Amino acid sequence: MKIFHALKGDTWVLPFMKKYKKMLLLAIFLGLCTFLCGGALMFTSGYLISRSASLPENIIVIYVPVVLTRAFGIFRPVFRYIERLTSHNWVLKMTSSLREKLYITLEKQTTLVMNKIKLGDILGILSEDIAHIQNLYLRSIFPVLIAFALSLVVILALGVFSIGFAILIALWLLSVMLLIPFISLLFKGATEEKIRSEKLALYSEITDYVLGVSDIVFSGRGKEFAWKIEEKQENLRALQKKIHQHNRIRNLLLELSFGCLAVVLLIWTTQTFGETSQSANWIAAFVLAVFPLIDAFAPLSEAISESQVHAESIVRMNNLDAPLSQQTNQNELPTSFEIQLQNAHFSYEDKLIFENLNLTVPQGQILALLGKSGAGKSTLLKILRGDEQLSSGEVRIGNQNILTLSEKIDKLIGVIDQSPYLFHTTIRNNLRIANESATDEEIWEVLKKVELFDMVNLLPEKLDTLVDEAGLRFSGGERHRLGLARILLKDTPIVLLDEITNGLDPITERKLLNVLFRELSGRTILWVTHHLLGVEKANRVVFLENKQILMDNTPKNLEKENSLYQELLLLDRGI
Repeated sequence: MKIFHALKGDTWVLPFMKKYKKMLLLAIFLGLCTFLCGGALMFTSGYLISRSASLPENIIVIYVPVVLTRAFGIFRPVFRYIERLTSHNWVLKMTSSLREKLYITLEKQTTLVMNKIKLGDILGILSEDIAHIQNLYLRSIFPVLIAFALSLVVILALGVFSIGFAILIALWLLSVMLLIPFISLLFKGATEEKIRSEKLALYSEITDYVLGVSDIVFSGRGKEFAWKIEEKQENLRALQKKIHQHNRIRNLLLELSFGCLAVVLLIWTTQTFGETSQSANWIAAFVLAVFPLIDAFAPLSEAISESQVHAESIVRMNNLDAPLSQQTNQNELPTSFEIQLQNAHFSYEDKLIFENLNLTVPQGQILALLGKSGAGKSTLLKILRGDEQLSSGEVRIGNQNILTLSEKIDKLIGVIDQSPYLFHTTIRNNLRIANESATDEEIWEVLKKVELFDMVNLLPEKLDTLVDEAGLRFSGGERHRLGLARILLKDTPIVLLDEITNGLDPITERKLLNVLFRELSGRTILWVTHHLLGVEKANRVVFLENKQILMDNTPKNLEKENSLYQELLLLDRGI
């Protein structure tokens, strides 16, 4: 089966099963006790009813079955309740650990695989795959193990009376546990997989639409996209209806098979216990004991038929670990912070952005990156950060390829973009995102450096002041300074600045640049900018155009010698 192949070398499901194995065994034992009590309850009830109907000479004759009936009647719901508490507690611990591992894995690999794993795929893993793994425990592992344990008990019990009949029942149980489920899998497996694929595709498509909702609305195609989503949902409902119809037919066959078992037991008990006056007691006991077993074996068909979907989920989650095997030197940071792009090629949706691009940024250098819209300036920063991967070529920081630094990249590179995001929490928490161990003294110190000390100190609740959603209570310049404060608390040797002055007035822009370059002195800085105000603070200017570096020199030399740069300066100054 595909599920066994998926579990081979698994690092997601099996490790947690071993970690919580005691609780797993307890849940299985309690489940077995539940069904044993159910069968015993019907067995003793059947015997008691038949024995009572034969007018016993003394009430003492039926005293034991009365007590056992009451005992099994009490213990069955008790064991069921405790088993549900134990199994669900076990599953919640497992799925909690799975989610934690998923978040940690995504965090570690974000800089490497976000260009391969779409947001919709991540939502699909969270909402579908984790749920499937939860069902794997509740609807597959538990029922299968309990059914096998119960089968063993039933066969051994019948073997006491007749070895031949025990073998016959063993074959029948084998067909119930394997034959019917596998036939079910054969007919509905492809449909189950199609439903899962449709759901994942729907998640991805809805995510794309949500992220691009403004463009869709402005293009006047909102109704068209809504209709497409509704059409996909209707197709999904049709597939689910087909599954429900199949389940009803399968359950009917299962009920008929148990009905046949009851008839077989009726014949066997009649032959075994003879036709004495006492035989009716045992006939009723054995036949009635069959019916509670349906609850134990009925989930097996669903469990095995869903195993293919569970296997796909396990494979998908284990695939998240694949990039980790390619990482090396995880315990080492680069010995220097020089940035190198070597023979870099990058394409986006079949559009070539860079071709054989080579660029070296020495440690401590401030490099201003210019270029027309679409030239790839911001894309270059994403590549340096690891958020995009080159089609070919290499990016190195110091002596290491960035592909070996996925877990360390946040310690090396800080980013301030066009609009630093402020969360709807306190100023303290917004800054501690960069450094959870930062003390209030350290926070006040960086606020002084970014010239926000007085502003925050005048607030009634100071660092405990609640920031409005998206930081709307702060001006653009203040948000950028808070972004700089995060960088200072994080203390990364490399800083990427992406159009940080976009939308700011000239006075605020100049003040912000003065603070930025004063406080980031000594760090390696790559500064993407759309105009030349403050560019004289850079050690070097690089202009990207036509997939290549068009010019590369100091601001002073370019102003003296490069006609294109001179033209850009005149345009920027409005001359």
